[in-house]
This record gives sequence, structure tokens and C-alpha cells, in this order.
Amino acid sequence: MSFFEDPIKFLAGLLQDLLVSLNLHPIAITVINNIVGALIVSSVGLVIVIFLIWLERKLAARFQDRFGPNRAGPFGILQSFGDLSKLVLKEDVVPDAADKIPYNIAPILSIAAVVLVWAVVPFSVEWIGTDLNVGVLYIAAVGSFGILSVLMAGWASNNKYALLGAFRAVAQLISYEVPLIFALLIPVLLARSMGVNQIVGAQDIWYIFVVPVAFGIFFIASLAEIGRTPFDLLEAESEIVAGYHTEYSGMKFGMFMAGEFLHSLTLAVVTAALFLGGWRGPYVEQLPLLGPLYLFLKAGFVYFLIVWIRSSLPRIRIDHMLDITWKFLTPLSVVLLMAIALTDALLKEFGQINNTALYVGAMIAVNVVIALLALFAASRLNSRQRRQIKTFEPRPLAVPPKPAAPAAASTSEEASA
Repeated sequence: MSFFEDPIKFLAGLLQDLLVSLNLHPIAITVINNIVGALIVSSVGLVIVIFLIWLERKLAARFQDRFGPNRAGPFGILQSFGDLSKLVLKEDVVPDAADKIPYNIAPILSIAAVVLVWAVVPFSVEWIGTDLNVGVLYIAAVGSFGILSVLMAGWASNNKYALLGAFRAVAQLISYEVPLIFALLIPVLLARSMGVNQIVGAQDIWYIFVVPVAFGIFFIASLAEIGRTPFDLLEAESEIVAGYHTEYSGMKFGMFMAGEFLHSLTLAVVTAALFLGGWRGPYVEQLPLLGPLYLFLKAGFVYFLIVWIRSSLPRIRIDHMLDITWKFLTPLSVVLLMAIALTDALLKEFGQINNTALYVGAMIAVNVVIALLALFAASRLNSRQRRQIKTFEPRPLAVPPKPAAPAAASTSEEASA
């Protein structure tokens, strides 16, 4: 096999031959191969953050009629390297009253939670770190580490603003986990597997066209999970200084920032794998090198949507944010999951599950009907609440009586005085 046919397999074969020539134990060879693979994937993920920061600044500038970085280097591409050097050289300040162990572990955990997701991301039919048969469950479990890092940072900082950001994390991140998990179950149901690579392989038609409402729920809940606009209440700088990382500086703050940017890219890649066909595309079987290209082109489209939303929408109130998940997204995701499961079972019962046109048409019809009913119910509820606000008459405030003025002196008293 040549390098251009499958470069990953070619390099892996060279490493395998080198380790075998050293007469190492097979277990040692397996451990070394896994460590090298993990280092390559994590290093690429961390280095690409430098490019993502520049790209997001440029995109946001175009959306907001600005130039963005344009001084340091061609097209301002060296601006991110200047920021990185500033973070590396900046003094690392630890508050005296902080709980040192969780305070220092939190930024490491925040970026580890993102890097660990890449272990089950399939870049092509064979380029995958670990092909777990419960890959979707693994993604949901590892993603919860980010919530733990936010809580640790806010609590251990011993700062009221950081603690308030951590409290918001409990309200926001945990609540949006519920519709996110229900939306994840729908691709699992359709593919009849929890393996990410198996879900990609089952998408003869992208799931975004089969279950568009599930894609919308997953995308909105994921935006809230990573704390992106309009759900960036964890670090609302206009309200709570900087949120949970108020007391962090230097590279510890840089790790939180890198975790946020890398989390956005990870969300885009996972969305592309679950709903946009992942690495699948024309001629990918003949040339495996096209698999990562297709995957990152689709992920780039999703990442563009994330930046577009961040550059366009304002931050919403926290009570509205919680109303969206508990009163709209969670009931909608539960009803959608039940309807999709029932439709799939009925089509299978009548032997129409292999009829692609009928199957996709039935699924789209179910999604459209449920979406229209959900929007109608939300509109009715909103109208009723507005009527209640208009008809509400606040009770007038009780004004205490003014003290009586002292009696005026009589004319006779004035004369005698």
C-alpha cells in the first residue's frame, strides 16, 4: 500500500514494523500505538484552535461590517500567535483564599472533556481512534465533564461572581442535557446502533433530511451545552464580570478559551457525523483520503452556522432560557422520539422499511406535523400569557399618611410675644 492510497495505514504500518523490529512485547506495542494515536489527534485538535480563533474573528467582522485582524501578518493571521504568546508569558495568579487542587484541575478538565470526544469520531471508514459500540453514550458521558469543570472553577475560586457563574451552569447545562439526550437517541433508533461509525454508515440519506426537527433540537441544545450565544450566560461579562473563570489568568484562562473554541469545532464534527453523513461521499471507498475532507467540509458548514448565530443574536434572559428547555424543547423531544419510534415500528410491521421513498416521506411528515403542533401550542401559550399581563391590575401601594402640620400660633400669642 502506497502513502497516497491510505497515508494513515501506511504510517501505522511503518511504526508497527519498527516496534516489532525492537522485539517488544505485543501488549507494549499496542500501548505505544494507542499513545501515539492519542497524541496525534489531541495535538491536531489543540493546534487548530489557533486557526479557529482567527477564522471566527474574521467571520464575525464580516457579519458586523468590520475588518477584523488585519495588522499582524498577511490577513492578520499572526494575531492569534501574538495572543498565545501573551497568555503564555502572563503571570499565573492564584487567589489566596482559593481551593488550590480543584482550582488547578478545572482548566485541565475543561479541555480534556473536549479532546476525549475525538476518540470515537470516525474520520473515514477505517480512520477512527476507538470504534466503540456505545460511542453515542460515550460522547454524552464525556461531555458532562465540562459541566464538572465549570462547577469546580466557580466553587474553588472563592469569588461571588465566579460562584454565580457556577450556579448558572447547574441551571443551564444540566437542564439542556435532557433534550440533548433525547435528540441523540433518534439517530441511534434509526441506525439501530450506538456506534458513531455505524450511524454514519447507515445514512444512505442524511438524517438531517429524515428527522430535521431532531437536528434542530440537538443543535440548539448543543449550543447551550457549549455556552455559545445566545446561551452564553455562564460568562456574561456585562452581568457577572467573566463568570466561572473570573479569577483565572495566563494559560489557565487560555485553556478555558481553547476548550470553548475546540468545543465548537467538536460540536460541528459530531453533528456532521450524526446528521450529515459524516465521512460519506462520492468515491470515498476508492480513495479513503476523501473521508476526512468530506467530514470537515460538513463540519465547516455547521461551524459557520455557530459563528453566524454568535455574531447576530443577543444574549437571552436566564428565565427565558430555562423556559425554552423545560416548556418547549424537552416535551418536543419526548413526543418526537415516541412518534419516530412508532412510525418506524409501523413501517417495519407492514414491510415498508426498505421502501426508501415511503420511509423518508413518512418520517418527514411526522416531523412537520409535530413541529407545527409544537409551534401552535407555543403560540397559544404565549398569547395567553400576554393577555394575563394586560389584564393584571397591580394593587396600589399603600401611602402612609403625612404627619399633621403644627398648629399656627394665634394672633394674640404673637402680639404678647
